[in-house]
Parts: sequence; structure tokens; C-alpha cells
Amino acid sequence: MSLLEKYFKFSENSTTWRTEIIAGITTFLAVLYIIVVNAKILSQTGMPEAALVTSTVVISAFSSIAMGIYARNPYALAPAMGMNVFFTYTIVKAWGIPWQTALGAVFWSGVIFVFLAIFNIRTKILAGIPNAVKHGIGAGIGIFIALVGFYNAGFIHQSPSGLLEVTALSEQTFVFISCFFILSILMALKFRGAMLITIVIGCLISLPFGHLFGNFALIHVPEHLIALPDFSLFFAIDWLGSLKVALLPAIFTFLFINIFDSTGVLLGLAHTCNWFDDKGQPIRIKQSLLVDSVAASLSGVIGNTPTAIFVESATGIAAGGRTGVVAVIVGLLFLPFLFLSPLVIMVPLFVVAPALVMVGCLMMSSIQYVKWNDLTQAIPAFVTIVLMPLTLSISEGIVWGMVSWFLITLFHDRRQLSVMSCMITFCCFLIMLSSLKVI
Repeated sequence: MSLLEKYFKFSENSTTWRTEIIAGITTFLAVLYIIVVNAKILSQTGMPEAALVTSTVVISAFSSIAMGIYARNPYALAPAMGMNVFFTYTIVKAWGIPWQTALGAVFWSGVIFVFLAIFNIRTKILAGIPNAVKHGIGAGIGIFIALVGFYNAGFIHQSPSGLLEVTALSEQTFVFISCFFILSILMALKFRGAMLITIVIGCLISLPFGHLFGNFALIHVPEHLIALPDFSLFFAIDWLGSLKVALLPAIFTFLFINIFDSTGVLLGLAHTCNWFDDKGQPIRIKQSLLVDSVAASLSGVIGNTPTAIFVESATGIAAGGRTGVVAVIVGLLFLPFLFLSPLVIMVPLFVVAPALVMVGCLMMSSIQYVKWNDLTQAIPAFVTIVLMPLTLSISEGIVWGMVSWFLITLFHDRRQLSVMSCMITFCCFLIMLSSLKVI
């Protein structure tokens, strides 16, 4: 035990095994919802849901344990919200790309991220993206995710005029509305594991429909709650098909979002406990990003979307967690769910939908950093935000936001332009021409 305590620097962090274990359990309860939510979203691509549960659990367990042992930081990793939505609704459904090929885009974006993490190039890329677009990306993805949540719940649908409208009350929307307000109250009261609690409550509310009253069953209880893991998605990737030019927007979108999310979350988590080194960087940030990038690449190989460091790790830090033991505990607690796929599959999509809406709400916080009284910042941010949900494409928002910023800055203040910002804009311009069918 003394060797482990020395390796994880217990004395330097003034912590104990009891504190670290409790912090790990706390973080796990906060991120557990991702198993259900991720499998439900990605299964709409045609990927088998049981296999998605397996791949989600495996990559979450592996990446969290790796974060704890290698980077020795108390951060949990799992498939990122936003990227699973982009994968499903934009790449597969909107662009019509097979999910096997889309997994290739996940893999290659992770490979590029590995090199950026090793050679620390991410800082130069981040410096080349204007703040207006950076802050707009988070808010745009938030609205996109919320839109998916409302749509999946059946709360909104397309009206005869072609626009969206609220649907009439049904058993399904009744459960969704109930769960949404329950989750809102629990989140406002800062209940730990609020999303998981709401999913359980939603299943309990749905259970009587079609069984005790009504003609339509909202939930189907499986005959067996335990099943062997399904590894059918492992190596189902289309390696070469994903290298086509048409997949470049997907690869770069995954890459950009990973860079923004990982760096932003690391900075945010570091601020919660003043976790900075002598250079003002989050402690062991290079190791943390390397773990995240390798896990993101492996995600495509085992049949999932890229991982990310979860901001819910702050709950474990608030509970006193300071070392990699927290992340290791989180990873180990994921493993039993390899055998509980029937329980996860049982959860209806509309019960998961309130969690999507709430994640969208939380992601809107980045909008506060946009200087709305400065049109050189407001216009690119606005374009980035609104085009993501309107086009059902995160990449379209980033591309048009970057191009609009570049053109405004070109005529307003060219001193803000850099070689990196020009290179990024050039890539975005090519993607824009491709989306307009010009090239």
C-alpha cells in the first residue's frame, strides 16, 4: 500500500484511501448515465444496442483507468456527448455514410489527436481559432443536443407547414415532461447522480402503461437482466473507406471538438481545486491529453465515438478526490455493466431525452464569454451557434463561423490574423465549397 500511496502522491495531496474511493464512487454515479444515453443515440445508426453497451463500458473503463494510472489525475473519461449526436444525426443519417465508415473517421481523428498531443501542437491550433467561434461551438452543440432530445421524446415534430411544433400530449410525452421537470429540480438542488436518478424514475413511471392500464406498453421488461458482453462491433471499422475526401469534414470536426472539449474541461477542472503547475498549466496536462487522444482513436476500433474527459469529474474533486485513484475506481465500477446490457436496452429513448436536454442547457454556459456588443465577435459566434441545429451539422457551424470571422477580420483588423488562423480558415473554406456542391 505504501508504494501505491507514494506513486499517487497521497501525502503531497493530503488525501487518504477512504477519501479517494468515496470520490471515485461519487464521480461514477455522476457519469453512469452515459452508458444508457450513448447506446440509445448510436443505436439509431443501425448498430446493435447490446454491442454498443459493451463498447461504451470497455472504452470508458479502459480510458478512465489509463487516466488514473498514467496521468495520475482524478478525471473520468467516456464517449463524449455531442460527438455521438454528430456521428448519428449528421454523418450517418444526414450524409448517408455507413456507420462502419464513420467509425473510420473517429479512428483517424484520434490518430491525428495523438500526434498533436505528443508534439504539443494543440496550443497553436487553439490560438488560431478566434474566441467567438470557440465559445459559439459549445453553445451550438448544446442547442443541437437539446433539439435531438426534444425530437427523440416526441415532444416536437414537423408540422404540415414544414416547421417544428409541439405535439399533442400522449403517454410518452407525459413521461418525458414529468422526467424533464424532475431532472430540472434535482439539478437545481445539486443532487448527485441526478440524471441517473431521473432515468430510473422515468422507467418506474413508464412501467404501469400497457401493464396495469392503457393499451400501449411504454417499457418492455426483458426476461433476463444479465447477458454476456457483445463484442460484435470490435474491428467492424472501414479503415480505407474513411479516408475519402468526403469524410474530411467529419475527421476535422471530431478533432476540433476533441481539442476544445479536452482543453476546456481540463482548465475548468483544474480551477476547481487550483490544480496548476509552475507554468500555469493544469497538472500533467500533456499526459492527460495523450490518454484522451489514444482512447479517442481506440473508440473507433471497438465501435464507438470519441471519448472525452467528463466535466462531471468535478463531483469527485468536490468530494476530496485528488489523485488517479479516483479515475481507477470509476473505471473499475464500469466493468460490471458489461453483463447488464438487457437492463440498459430496456430504457426507452424518451426517458433518456431529458438528460440530453439538460446536457444542452449546461453547454450553453459558454455563451456568456461572447462579447455581444462587438459585432466582429457576435456575428461569427451567432453563425456558429445557429447553423449547428438548423443544418443538423456541427461541422457546418464551425466552417461558416470561421469563414465569417475571417472575412470580417480581413476588413476590420488584419492584425488579428495569424498563419494558423489562415490555414484553418482555408480548410474550412474548402469544406464550405464542398457542402455547397461547388467542388
